[in-house]
Amino acid sequence: MPRPRPPKSQTIARPAASPVTFRAGCAREWVVASSEPDLAYTEQAFPECPACPHRVEPEGGPPFCTLRPAGSAHPFAALAGLDLPE
Repeated sequence: MPRPRPPKSQTIARPAASPVTFRAGCAREWVVASSEPDLAYTEQAFPECPACPHRVEPEGGPPFCTLRPAGSAHPFAALAGLDLPE
């Protein structure tokens, strides 16, 4: 028996993907139509990719580089101003 679908007024509308310039750790840039906050670059096609400090090698998955929108703050930038007691 097929599952009933909610009426169209109850479906969640995703924003239209617009072109975003994403930047890798090596400063290469790609323009991609996306509404995602970041992307994973898995091709690793450049000669320096195997030794790149931005390369992530997860256990059980392919290596990747995180692409963030150009001009966005580093995800840990907010931690730079923390004053932790000793």
